[in-house]
Amino acid sequence: MKYLIAFATLAATVSQVSAICPGFNYAIGNQIVLGGGYSRWNVYDDSCNVADGLTTNGNPCDQGIFGCSPPPILFDRYTSTVTGLIYACRPDPNSGVCGSDVISVCCRNDGN
Repeated sequence: MKYLIAFATLAATVSQVSAICPGFNYAIGNQIVLGGGYSRWNVYDDSCNVADGLTTNGNPCDQGIFGCSPPPILFDRYTSTVTGLIYACRPDPNSGVCGSDVISVCCRNDGN
């Protein structure tokens, strides 16, 4: 019985991790207000590990890591600060959460 409970817990955890942004490479969370005029946006891999992100007291659309759509403003592009690869981003109804950070858009490599 103990092994059955452990397996069920592991299976539930795996299904939550794989459900962050199915079919996408990365997920971008919502704005995290840090105080002092600073905010942070985390970029998560499919295991909810922070893979990249931006902390700024400026407009996140002007910092080079994220591209933004016309109003209503959403991140529509993510450029990895690690690899320089560019990912196209969009909202996805199947996106989830990483911890308490609700995913705003999912990003997939567009071949650039």
